[in-house]
Amino acid sequence: MSDPSLYLTITTAALAGLVILVQAMLTGWRGWLQLKQQELRHESDARAVTPTGTTARIEIADLKERIRKLEAIAAGVDL
Repeated sequence: MSDPSLYLTITTAALAGLVILVQAMLTGWRGWLQLKQQELRHESDARAVTPTGTTARIEIADLKERIRKLEAIAAGVDL
């Protein structure tokens, strides 16, 4: 068990495994960063398409009406 080539082989295999593990983790990290960048771009695109003026007022009024109906349902009031 004191053969130097055995220790060298085990050390080389462990180092190779570590390199493979680090490479896989780095690839995953880069993929996660790319996903987050795409999400940020999508959010900024969604903000650019946000309606303004009359359309926004109509949507806000619609949302208020929905909230009023949901509150009435939660209170047990028939509409």
